[in-house]
Amino acid sequence: MIIELIRHGATELSERRCYQGRLDTPLSETGKHRLEATEDKHNIVYITNKCRTAETAGILFPEAEQRVVPELREMDFGDFEGRNYLDMENDADYRAWVEGGCWGRCPKGESRTEFSARVCDAFSALVERALVEGQEELIIVAHGGTQMAVLERWGEPKNEYYAWCSAPGTGWRLDTANWPACVRVLGPVDYTKES
Repeated sequence: MIIELIRHGATELSERRCYQGRLDTPLSETGKHRLEATEDKHNIVYITNKCRTAETAGILFPEAEQRVVPELREMDFGDFEGRNYLDMENDADYRAWVEGGCWGRCPKGESRTEFSARVCDAFSALVERALVEGQEELIIVAHGGTQMAVLERWGEPKNEYYAWCSAPGTGWRLDTANWPACVRVLGPVDYTKES
């Protein structure tokens, strides 16, 4: 089975490099304009419970049914959400989190371990069900953190978490031939167009 794991399009917060996590931010006008619909026909696209993934899927795959998998949502950054690193350069909690390799729990949010476990459990269940049903493809429009958590756990070739970060509207094409040991990364996918 082939999987496409796509990051949603740009939002005003992502354009300002802010943490948005649980915030339900829509695509920006620039983000909408930069996405390019595919001519490929897909019956189902899996999204999260955030409007930015639904809007992205609607633009890229306008005829597909959208099915929500809330557990694939972005990490809950708690008190850091809506702010960027410059806003928090003197914030003791933020500095401690960054100096700890971003592993600890964000104040009023999740830790990376909790986030990755949630996402990977949901991804694994989705893949298992699709394989049992004999699906040939699985299209997922989610978040940058979702991509990083899944590919750090299963991506082949192996790479560290942040190496799997992709730009809005892009992502990765994966092959499940060696599942559940790994998903082979076939290469990037890009659903953006020049402005």
